[in-house]
Amino acid sequence: MFHLRNAIVELYRKAATSLPSDVITALKSARARESKGSNASLSLSVILDNVDAALTAARPICQDTGVPIFFTQVPAGMSHREIEHMIVTATKIATRNIPLRPNAVDILTEKNSGDNTGIGFPVIYSGETRAAKLIIDLMLKGSGSENIGQIYTLPDQELGAERDMDGVRKCVLDAVFKAQGRGCPPYVIGVGVGATRDQVTKLSKVQLLRKLDDASRYPALARLEKKIWDDVNALGIGPLGLGGKTTALGVKIGVNHRHPASFFVDVSVACWADRRARLIWGVHNAKFRIEN
Repeated sequence: MFHLRNAIVELYRKAATSLPSDVITALKSARARESKGSNASLSLSVILDNVDAALTAARPICQDTGVPIFFTQVPAGMSHREIEHMIVTATKIATRNIPLRPNAVDILTEKNSGDNTGIGFPVIYSGETRAAKLIIDLMLKGSGSENIGQIYTLPDQELGAERDMDGVRKCVLDAVFKAQGRGCPPYVIGVGVGATRDQVTKLSKVQLLRKLDDASRYPALARLEKKIWDDVNALGIGPLGLGGKTTALGVKIGVNHRHPASFFVDVSVACWADRRARLIWGVHNAKFRIEN
């Protein structure tokens, strides 16, 4: 398990210092859509230059290395507790070696732990898989974009949003309009719809792990994702809130069944630095690969 700890450190390094190829492609496509010489075009060029510099120097893309959020899929025979221990230990090493900014602050004492560990920090969601491999997804969630997320209870009279998919659309547009440029757009937007508040909050985060070119397997949701994406970009907020055609790089929606009396919508937002990476670890041969 010592080698797994080292692999998790490298997972941190991958997520912190490089963007997924689909995000880079989306940023380049966005720049091509903007008018040459515009604030939007120049902002996207600076962003892409920053991405290249971080990769070359093997240094974090952003000074806020965020809240580490892990989603694990653990095969039978492996200990969830031991894997969580490995994640915590790797977090301390990664904070020192990459380095990551220490972001874990004690709620009661206001003291920073200095190593990105503490009560519930990093955030770890444990699941199970029947496959003979361990899968660990890591998201480094910046606080600026986290702060602009919103949760809604439908119907919402103020928004004119009913308990339907158009109501979901109105929630997303409201969240982005309220955020303007405070969360470093262009954004990646994750939406969760379901029965309880805690359920949809996690579900919206999971959507941020999806590739930008990944369409929902439900045709109605795929169409809604595209519709909301177009509507968000029509707001004109633009890169870094300076105006332009690209306010969002993508919109992803996840749904669960709901109670007849409840209809919750959570809107989770990632900034342009949508930092995510996956570790796939073979149980029998201890071989691994890291991708993002």
